[in-house]
Amino acid sequence: MQIRRIVTGRDAGGKSIIASDAAPPRAVTFKHVPGLAAALLWETPARSMLGESGDPSISARSWVPPAGGSNLMLVTFPPDSVMVSPGFDPAAAGAEYMQLLPGLAEAFERDSPGMHTTDTVDYAVLLDGELHLELDGGVLTKLSPHDVVVQNGTRHAWRNRGDKAATVLFVLVGAAHA
Repeated sequence: MQIRRIVTGRDAGGKSIIASDAAPPRAVTFKHVPGLAAALLWETPARSMLGESGDPSISARSWVPPAGGSNLMLVTFPPDSVMVSPGFDPAAAGAEYMQLLPGLAEAFERDSPGMHTTDTVDYAVLLDGELHLELDGGVLTKLSPHDVVVQNGTRHAWRNRGDKAATVLFVLVGAAHA
């Protein structure tokens, strides 16, 4: 996944500057799920102060933000056919998820592949491709480029029934149940 991430900041005099212009340090490409890639583009820890130095995505322990925090992610979903192709190893793919997507990987259900629930409000924008949002009971909603989903901490999965990759920009905002 080739991504250019530009981060603004302030110099010692308070003037706005480009603090970073490079690939994000937390971009991962999966070996055991060909075509699956994800990038943690930024994290805003709870009660963060604007202008703090450093890159919080490097030290983020989880791909799911804490209550009051936020994460910005870009995810490319390969076609679902990848997961049923000859040579696909679900155990190896699961281990890779646990290693590369801590916090998020644990939210996935073993008995319902792809289904997961997180304590977040997610804003998802489909940038490219075609994707389906699956909710409880197998309810599917087809998404086209530039469709927006506000995902309010409900159980769901993303399904790519097409024949090419689909890329989604996600903003996850950590929340607590009322």
